[in-house]
Amino acid sequence: MVNSARTDPDTVLRAFAEPTRLSLLVLLSAGEVCVCDLVSALALPQPTISRHLGVLRRAGMVEARRVGTWMWYRLSPAGCGLHIKLLACLPACREELPGLGRAARKCDQLRSGRTCC
Repeated sequence: MVNSARTDPDTVLRAFAEPTRLSLLVLLSAGEVCVCDLVSALALPQPTISRHLGVLRRAGMVEARRVGTWMWYRLSPAGCGLHIKLLACLPACREELPGLGRAARKCDQLRSGRTCC
């Protein structure tokens, strides 16, 4: 059964339009990431990151899995044509948005150096 939020353009656009959520989507576009790495890369408090990830989950844009005490997030498969097009623009966002390229590089380093989980 398809999540109705994944096919609702308004929900997808609202989730995608907020700067922190867009940053999270860009970081997740490189692969699955632990929430602690997202916190470090964006230098935001964990509750803020978790709240935004919750919005993205409800919109059907990300999926999560728990490993012990850690939550791991990844992009969900696109649920509609608009979602497909928005995911396709994430690589361009990585270098175009101020500070996001640096955060993405930090997240890549954290992902490869696995220190927390």
